[in-house]
Amino acid sequence: MHPILLTTFESHPWTVNTGILMLFINLLMVFLGRYAIKYPGQGPALPIGVPDSMKDFGVPEMLATGVFAHWIGAGMILGLRSAGAL
Repeated sequence: MHPILLTTFESHPWTVNTGILMLFINLLMVFLGRYAIKYPGQGPALPIGVPDSMKDFGVPEMLATGVFAHWIGAGMILGLRSAGAL
């Protein structure tokens, strides 16, 4: 047996609950980021149509909230799986 195979971690299969949790966290972080970003609208606008309430929410804001949401979501998924709640 190769020693590298002995050091791998147990992997868990993807479930719908995992996707729903990640989607919820992403939407929550985009909503919170909309109001928490100090200087919105400094970069290019999103290339899709957005509601008037999000006109100053552009590409940098979407990237920032998306990256932060994935950090939080991955941590929550790993933590809930370790606790046996997911």
